Amino acid sequence: MDTNLKKKMSSLLKVTAVSTVLMAGTHMTLKHAMGSTPSKKTDSVPQPSAQNNIKEKPNIVYILLDDAGFSDLGSYGSEIKTPNIDNLSKNGLLYNNFTVNPMCSPTRASLLTGRNHHSVGMGNISNFDLGPDSHTQGLIRDEAATSAEMLKENGYSTFAVSKWHTAPADEITPAGPFDNWPLGQGFERFYGILESHADQFQPELVYDNHMIEPPEKENYHLSEDFTDHAKQFVTDHASITPDKPFHLYLGFGATHSPIQVPQEYIDMYKGVYDKGWDKIREERFERQKELGIIPKDTKLPPGDPRIKDWDELSKEEKETYARFQEAYAGFLTHTDEEIGRFIDHLKEVGEYDNTVIFLLSDNGASAESPNGSLTFINYLNGYPVETQDLMNVKDKIGGPEVKAAYPLGWAQVSNTPFKNFKQSVHNGGVRSPLIIHWPKGIEAKGEIRSQYHHVTDITATALDLIGAQAPETYQGIEQMPIHGVSMVNSFHNEKEPSNRTTQYFSINGHRAIVQDGWKAVTFHKQGEPYENDQWELYQLNKDFSEANNLANEKPEKVKELQALWYKEAEKYGALPFEYDFKEIAAYQDPNATNNRNRFTYYQGLEHIGTSATPKIQNRSYTITAEINREKNNIEGVLVAHGDHISGYTLYVKNSRVIYEYNHLGNVYKIVSNEKVPVGDSTIIFTFEKTGENQGKGSLTINGKKAGEVDMPQTFWATIIAEEGLDVGRDLLSPVSPNYGKGKNFEFSGKIYKVQYDLK
Repeated sequence: MDTNLKKKMSSLLKVTAVSTVLMAGTHMTLKHAMGSTPSKKTDSVPQPSAQNNIKEKPNIVYILLDDAGFSDLGSYGSEIKTPNIDNLSKNGLLYNNFTVNPMCSPTRASLLTGRNHHSVGMGNISNFDLGPDSHTQGLIRDEAATSAEMLKENGYSTFAVSKWHTAPADEITPAGPFDNWPLGQGFERFYGILESHADQFQPELVYDNHMIEPPEKENYHLSEDFTDHAKQFVTDHASITPDKPFHLYLGFGATHSPIQVPQEYIDMYKGVYDKGWDKIREERFERQKELGIIPKDTKLPPGDPRIKDWDELSKEEKETYARFQEAYAGFLTHTDEEIGRFIDHLKEVGEYDNTVIFLLSDNGASAESPNGSLTFINYLNGYPVETQDLMNVKDKIGGPEVKAAYPLGWAQVSNTPFKNFKQSVHNGGVRSPLIIHWPKGIEAKGEIRSQYHHVTDITATALDLIGAQAPETYQGIEQMPIHGVSMVNSFHNEKEPSNRTTQYFSINGHRAIVQDGWKAVTFHKQGEPYENDQWELYQLNKDFSEANNLANEKPEKVKELQALWYKEAEKYGALPFEYDFKEIAAYQDPNATNNRNRFTYYQGLEHIGTSATPKIQNRSYTITAEINREKNNIEGVLVAHGDHISGYTLYVKNSRVIYEYNHLGNVYKIVSNEKVPVGDSTIIFTFEKTGENQGKGSLTINGKKAGEVDMPQTFWATIIAEEGLDVGRDLLSPVSPNYGKGKNFEFSGKIYKVQYDLK
């Protein structure tokens, strides 16, 4: 481990998150936040507290969008068609001062627990684990029962249809461990994806605790599949246990990259974005003021300097960048239609009126690439994307062949009227739309609420609605208090003061603190000394968009808020904060399922998630396949990791062993100069590292050299492909276009084992 990281880990032991949050007497439980008596509610709000009133309790539904910016919904100023979501807002409440955490896993952990993300072990995304004494474990600690666990104790059925991304990524294997999967976190049924994102046409799916293949359905799309299963779970519940309320977590993969949607939704926006991102941003800004989503005197901050003015772009660049946004807009409209299908189903089964829906996004719009990207792997490896590469596949953007992420200019539009993006703690990263809809319990329709709130407050609100308290112990484990406060008092009075006055933020060295309408914030430049960070100061109740930095005018206020940030960060286990993103990504948890040097896989193994595969990056290794072929026509995949964009595969075709390593279209390939004999054979691929992220690959068949290839550039990032590993077949998107016939080019002979040995 890096010496600096060791020091940081050592200091963290002195201020562990668990001891901090369990012992801090100043933490605000729901009871403390609301006082000793319940908050004021109108007579129309059910307030059951006894088990025999269970039928009166409302259903609780969380609908979570992914990477959707503050202005992306029609009701928040967008030109994108979202009529079903807009209908929720017209018949519910819109919040314009609601915040989330700056990345997806932290927000999901806070949403599901009502606690701050560092406190529960999700200091960053769940792909990173700095060990059991860290605030970055990639999981939800046992001391923080989830909404599913707490509501289940109050008589609820619980199910999730969602992107999960709150379990350590190395645990995404067919053998688990399953403790951090949805069924281990209180949900009785689950259908979805466990990783950060998925191919929308060929996703890596999980049903309960099982890896499954996508349904063989014409024109399949993940969002539609999610809605089908959400409807199925509700149907089963309403048919069998109609007297019980239910809790559903419906978390779409949209609009996270890859931006993929049926072509007709892309065509719906043909020409809409030809005017460019500068003009669209201005139009959204003016529309937001007209709708009352932002104050009339709000200023639009200057654009990010990395974004070119639209008028400076070439005709070809404009056409390509417009296509990205056409696909993004279609992706969101398609998601809106699926939300509409689900809401219609609630009506059909009689569950609509007494269902509370909380609809939000997990963070601001994402800034993965200034120019846009064709795959997330580009971003992870820091590879630049040339505009010409994008132009070459312009008409494929949004389809299955490209795993697109849009350019920075469109992300800035999504975050209108704010500056900065996901992964930052300016409002562009943490201000989210929030719609709360409850026909039976909220009389106000289409009203805007400006009380300041945070994502931790949603589960606190759900508990308050049913007259429940978070348990002091759960399954024998002492629980940390709920950090969220109830929002119920805002349901019926727009002028009611918020129960929340303070909230800290921290991610990748970026820090912010909000208190009583003031915000101090700093954006940390990776690799720079933290003492060089420049703190900014904004008076949010007079400066909605963080456009007027008052730090030089009020240095004492900055110091006051800096001190408060450290106090809150210590209280909620967010120290130390000095973590460079690459430093975190490079650290390997010694207890991770794939932190070893030998892996032995057997034929019939189910699919393994990409983050749980052998770490072959930047090291020497061998892959040994022991097989048997009874006839010369026996062929197929021995082992494959990845998809059509990146990865590697080892297969037999026409009695030759073939190895391919796809480095984003640059394919290193060996075709054996020897045939594989009938009978038992041992096939070995060897990668010998010759330099940083480069080396030489070679094949042997039964000890005899059969070919070699130079590999001058290989992947260095934590994953080499977005899809995982298969033995004896290549599921989902094939690594190679050169396979033979047959589904997944499944090996038709016997594989005794496939063994990885890492040096």
